[in-house]
Amino acid sequence: MSDMYCPVIRVDGLIGDEFRIYTELNENQLRHYFEPAEEGIFIAETANVIRRALDAGYQPISLLVEEKYVGTEAEDIIERFSQIAEGEKCRIPVYVSSLGNMSKMTGYNLTRGVLAAFRRKQMSPVEEVCRDAHTIAVLEHVENPTNIGAIFRSAAAMGIDAVLISEGCADPLQRRAIRVSVGTVFQIPWTRIPREVWPEDTVEWFHDHDFTLVSMALKNDTISIDDPRLRECSHIAICLGNEGFGLTDDTILMSDYTVKIPMREGVDSLNVAAASAVAFWEITRARAD
Repeated sequence: MSDMYCPVIRVDGLIGDEFRIYTELNENQLRHYFEPAEEGIFIAETANVIRRALDAGYQPISLLVEEKYVGTEAEDIIERFSQIAEGEKCRIPVYVSSLGNMSKMTGYNLTRGVLAAFRRKQMSPVEEVCRDAHTIAVLEHVENPTNIGAIFRSAAAMGIDAVLISEGCADPLQRRAIRVSVGTVFQIPWTRIPREVWPEDTVEWFHDHDFTLVSMALKNDTISIDDPRLRECSHIAICLGNEGFGLTDDTILMSDYTVKIPMREGVDSLNVAAASAVAFWEITRARAD
């Protein structure tokens, strides 16, 4: 390991401005850390999640690791950080401390003491993210980062090719969303739909590229999730809405089909994350058949 580019720094208390990203800055401040010149920062927790971020090509800034993991669970991560630092000729420090001190400094009750700060990537245009996709998830105003993380995990597990999120959605790179997704947010292509093109222009793009837009909604005029017509769609975009009010009327009106998951009497709805898992499984299974 190169001490020049990837120094190991023992930490017993608060240190320096560069450590503020772990101890002081909130999600919004992290997201806008480098603005207006660049995208911001996100924090990834646990060794497996950090590995997935590295595999996806995210640029690390620093690592904060519990002392007992330096030569065990985090050993390969530290080596990868060192290789990146030497290759880029940049400084990527590794901060080492006790779990108690880490929890005190960060304000979180940590269970696995491995955290890393990464630079965000520039958002890709919708057209690029969806270029080779056949099945897309579209999230409209899903506000809870826990739901965002769970939806990404289901999308990755069920073979959804890409995820698009409206401007009203929680950030998929929020700490909680990343943790709930178990890092699958790094494994599936996604981007944010600009406010000015949703829904009209985006729906028009879907139709121009042979996508059938399916809205998941609790409406009377619906088809079932296992309707044979959905099997005939060569390209499909599955739209899920807000936790409280669901999809907007405009989105539903512009959809090709409105779909409802059949439920027993007395149960009015599923949580949006649970509904996404059912929808993704049924639609990808049916189309694979």
